[in-house]
Amino acid sequence: MKDICCIGHVTRDKIITPRQTVNMAGGTSFYFAYGMNQLPKKVSFQLVTKVGEGSMPEIEKMRQAGIDVECFKSRHTVYFENKYGHDSNRRTQRVLAKADPFTVEEMQHLDARIYHLGSLLADDFSPEVVECLSKKGLVSIDVQGYLREVRGEKVYAVDWKDKEEILSVTDIVKLNEYEMEVIAGTDDPRAVARKLASLGVKEVVLTFGDYGSLIYAEDKFYEIPAYPPVELVDATGCGDTFSTGYLYCRSQGMGYEESGKFAAAMCTLKLEHSGPFHHSIEDIQKVMVR
Repeated sequence: MKDICCIGHVTRDKIITPRQTVNMAGGTSFYFAYGMNQLPKKVSFQLVTKVGEGSMPEIEKMRQAGIDVECFKSRHTVYFENKYGHDSNRRTQRVLAKADPFTVEEMQHLDARIYHLGSLLADDFSPEVVECLSKKGLVSIDVQGYLREVRGEKVYAVDWKDKEEILSVTDIVKLNEYEMEVIAGTDDPRAVARKLASLGVKEVVLTFGDYGSLIYAEDKFYEIPAYPPVELVDATGCGDTFSTGYLYCRSQGMGYEESGKFAAAMCTLKLEHSGPFHHSIEDIQKVMVR
C-alpha cells in the first residue's frame, strides 16, 4: 500500500509570462509528483496518469527520475496555454487538446491511504470514480478542473456539476479565492469553509496567493502566512506544490498549521523558478524562519 497516490493527467503546457514563453510538461500530477520526489522518502508515493503516445518520453523521464508512474493510454494529451500578466495570481487559459477521462476500471487495483485527484477539466473524474476511491482510502481533491468548462479552445468558469455528490465522499478539498466564489457564491472564506464542511468535507484548504491561506478542520480555523519569494518568476504549479507539501505532512500525522506552513514554504520556493519544485527539505525549513 502507498501512502499517497496522485491521479491526474500530465499535460503539455505553453506558459507565457511578461519575462518569457516556456513549453514544458505540466498538470497537477506533474508538479505533485516531482515535488514529492524531492522530499525525504518517509512517505511512499505513486503517480497514476493518462497521456497520448507523443507524451510517453516525458513519462519515461519521470520514471528515470525515480518516480513510480502508472500510465494509461489516451487518444490525446491535455494541452494548455497559460498566459500571465504582471499579477501572478491571475491568468488566461486555452485548452488546445483534451485527454480521455479516468475510469472506474482503471481505479480498481489501486491501493493507497490517500488519493489526491488533480482535476484539470470538468469530466476528468466522474462521481463514480470518486466514490470508488473513497471506499479504498481518503480522497483529496483540487477543485480547479471541476470548475473549468471548455467551449472551443476557451475555458469558462462554471459551477461544479456534481458538487454535493462528490463532496459527500471527499475528505480534503483545496481551492483558491476565485474558485470559492464560483462554488459558494461568496467571497467570505470562512463561510465557504463552513459550507463545504457541512457537505461532508473534513479539511478545507483555501489559498490566497501572496495573502496566505486558511485551513478549516475540526471546527477550527488556522491562518497560514505566505512567505515572500526572493524573486517572483513563475506561479504555474504553485497550488499543486501547496497540495504536495500539505499532504506530505498530513500523511505523517502532522498538525494542520504545521502542514500548512510547510506547504506555503514549498510554494515560495516554487515561485522563484519555472518548472516543478526542485529544492530540499532543508531549503523549505529555511524559508519557514525567514
